[in-house]
Amino acid sequence: MQAIIDEIKKLYAGHAGSVAPLTEMEKIPQSGSNRIYFRILTAAGSCIATYNENVRENRTFIHFSRHFRAKGCPVPDIYAINSAYTIYLQEDFGDLSLLGELERQGHTERMYALFRQSLEQLARLQILGDEGLDYSHTITSREFGKQAILSDLLYFKYYFLDTLEIPYDKERLIDDFEALSTYLTHVDHKYFMFRDFQSRNIMLREGEVHFIDYQGGMKGALQYDVASLLWQAKAELSDGWKDGLLEDYMDFVEQLLEKKIDRVRFVSQYNGYVLIRLLQVLGAYGFRGLFERKAHFLISIPLALRNFKWFLGNKQVGIVMPEFERLLGLMVQDDVIARFEPVQANEQTPLVVHVSSFSYKQGLPVDASGNGGGFLFDCRGILNPGRIEAFKHLTGRDKAVKDYLEQQTRMPEFLNSAYDIVDISVEDYIRRGFGSLHVGFGCTGGQHRSVYAADALARHLRNKFHVKIDLHHIEQEAKNWEN
Repeated sequence: MQAIIDEIKKLYAGHAGSVAPLTEMEKIPQSGSNRIYFRILTAAGSCIATYNENVRENRTFIHFSRHFRAKGCPVPDIYAINSAYTIYLQEDFGDLSLLGELERQGHTERMYALFRQSLEQLARLQILGDEGLDYSHTITSREFGKQAILSDLLYFKYYFLDTLEIPYDKERLIDDFEALSTYLTHVDHKYFMFRDFQSRNIMLREGEVHFIDYQGGMKGALQYDVASLLWQAKAELSDGWKDGLLEDYMDFVEQLLEKKIDRVRFVSQYNGYVLIRLLQVLGAYGFRGLFERKAHFLISIPLALRNFKWFLGNKQVGIVMPEFERLLGLMVQDDVIARFEPVQANEQTPLVVHVSSFSYKQGLPVDASGNGGGFLFDCRGILNPGRIEAFKHLTGRDKAVKDYLEQQTRMPEFLNSAYDIVDISVEDYIRRGFGSLHVGFGCTGGQHRSVYAADALARHLRNKFHVKIDLHHIEQEAKNWEN
């Protein structure tokens, strides 16, 4: 990681010239991709540095960005690229996404206006951005045609449907996949397709929307991106909002095309792409959550299934798919959804999880519940920030130490494994009405690694299980680590 940071600093220094020098660089939390983002801060402003070993993906993003920006679309400016095409600097749109603002404000008139603005700019990106775009730069398929649609359906089948272990007729299901992909291939309007147009990828700055993460784009149906935004489960848009915003979007399309479209046919095909998008998302959640064991995606599955259940009960795709429809109906049954919902505590739940950090030099923590102790995790296998002079008088709660542990050690992997183990007991204890569980993290001095890990577990358990936490940093509270 240090080599990456040094290379970013070198690239910025070459780009900056007489511009303000770098004053600080902070790692931005990763989401679903393998790309690593840093925010570079200077007296004159900020920019984003992206590190990605997938050079083809980088080239695609840079090519698309420069093309769309020339068309007047709200995408980031690319400032500098290293010779290996593994690092590039881009414009910083800030941290506020459309989803983040929706979660803060709720479904207000202002939020409707921001969604409407997003769809207006989407239509411009799709239609104007399509003009003269070299699709040879796409990462996978040049067009979201029959093979790409089949690929999404099979992705859903392998990474989500098959994990449910619901018996089905494989040949009949494949026949239904073929019929659906053929039906959706014959659409009237194919332009640039963003591919992941959801509210997390729409950034807000000074009341204007800006787009990121379109490197997976290709030529395809206009309806796919609209379906992605309006049917994002976490946004929980009402049926009225979805219908109204779809009408607004069709208005924008007609203005750009300077002609009327067949709205009945457009909406029928739109419903088919809603189905495809919802299935693709479930496949992604299955892969990231069930196979890669990333908690964020596992938590999202029940919400996505409820969203999908409402769609099945209220919308028509316009094509008969007997075996597929049967399976989809079984997939959204309450008992299936319940498999993915973590048990959550309430006010009556007696369980308290006692989380502590400690120093192995000072001895093991005492379990006051009388249960004889619980989990103890040894953090001493993680690189020790305490060996760095600048960190000697800091703790695992200081930003510099946290950045070091997150960026230059295997602490994230260590914690993910700890979460998997502790989560099993927390779920079981909540169900069985147990009152106490102790989890301790130890390191050499009880100052850096164990403090960071204990805070992280406490935060994870609160967010996932809503359980009561009793958190103590034994050496920090006793000041035993101070000279």
